[in-house]
Amino acid sequence: MATVAINSGKAQVVRRLHAFIDEAGVRSFSKASSDHFVMTAVVVADQELMAAQQFLAQLRQDLGRRPGDPLHWVNFNKHEQRVHAAKSLGAQEWATISHVIVCKRHLTSRLAESQFYLYTFRYLLERLSWFARDTRSVLSYTLAHITRPQMTTAELRQYEAALRSMPTQVAWGSLDPKGGKIDQPKRVEMLQCADLAASATYAAFNLDRFGNTEPRYLNELAPRLYRRGGGPTCLTSYGMKMHPWDSNTKAAYPWVAAL
Repeated sequence: MATVAINSGKAQVVRRLHAFIDEAGVRSFSKASSDHFVMTAVVVADQELMAAQQFLAQLRQDLGRRPGDPLHWVNFNKHEQRVHAAKSLGAQEWATISHVIVCKRHLTSRLAESQFYLYTFRYLLERLSWFARDTRSVLSYTLAHITRPQMTTAELRQYEAALRSMPTQVAWGSLDPKGGKIDQPKRVEMLQCADLAASATYAAFNLDRFGNTEPRYLNELAPRLYRRGGGPTCLTSYGMKMHPWDSNTKAAYPWVAAL
């Protein structure tokens, strides 16, 4: 629902957005862990939430699921199902997608898993706030339930407060001052869109058990990626934040800038 603000005696309708956030990959730095960690937000305007719910209902039907069944990428057993899911989301004009891709083996320093998660989240929150600012909106966000280690809402509040005291690039005036929420995909079904987008993107970067990557899923999502302006960094600074993004990673992932 839009918020009505009073400014100099005039009522102004403030557009409201909501970002649904999930992750793919693991945060640990063990040799057996994933080489990449992906954190993804699917942003939808409040007035488009009904269309988003209808999309999920249609996708369940397309994939032979029952009404209300949670949609999890890991349960899409066939390549064709994954292509269809990614292509379908990529065609939804109500969706804007922003990713942070951490190339773990290229990092020069390592953080504890909880710190690593929050550092990645900070990058994503910055971009979400910029998108809200540029569209003159106020953005709320919901994180998928975080485990290993579990993060509570109280801990999220502590981190948000800590961020506000730091010199970050977060446009705080464009974020809901109440802060974010943490919930389960089975209860907040739009988190299932975030799972889909994060997992589809993860497949483009991380090797599967056969030593291959699958970029097609991400290519299908490309029309929905957050871009700002038309310069060479319109994607990599916004909808596809690579970390680190230096000469080594640019050489390792030359196809990213061409998305």
